[in-house]
Amino acid sequence: MGPVTTDVRQLDKAQFMQHFQDVYEHSPWLAEQLYDQRGALSPDDLKDAVAQALYRMVETADHETQLALLRAHPDLAGKAALAGELTQASKGEQAAAGLDQLTPPEMERFLALNLSYRDKFGFPFIMAVKNANKTDILAGFEARLPHDLKTEFRRALDEVHAIARFRLDALPDSLWRV
Repeated sequence: MGPVTTDVRQLDKAQFMQHFQDVYEHSPWLAEQLYDQRGALSPDDLKDAVAQALYRMVETADHETQLALLRAHPDLAGKAALAGELTQASKGEQAAAGLDQLTPPEMERFLALNLSYRDKFGFPFIMAVKNANKTDILAGFEARLPHDLKTEFRRALDEVHAIARFRLDALPDSLWRV
């Protein structure tokens, strides 16, 4: 008899929340809704079905809920990182991009850009930093700061979805076996 696997549709709520509550940063409401819908997820490509269900939840949410989702994200190399208050996922993502090893002048630059961006748009600069480095991220700040609010709001949501997909891809393979 082979190993027992339990796909996401069969997890109890505590197990489910443990795996999915931080797929979208500090937004467990999405995992709660997904848990309630898990029985309707197509087993054909379960990971893709989960990603699409979460995407739809975000895209059909009202503007204020989407804004709260964006505001739940930490600044890149910002105060939460300095205070050690990042989620494990954010901590790993930022460290992989080298944001935990900034020089004092680089840290000053990041803090200034974070402040400028947040002041202009009302939410933090969000970038899926997997496979990026600090130079790429600084270039992203520079390229996106001139945008208008509508353009940048859409871009931030797209980045949030990309981060979520990276996090789903990092979950154990056993969750996706039917």
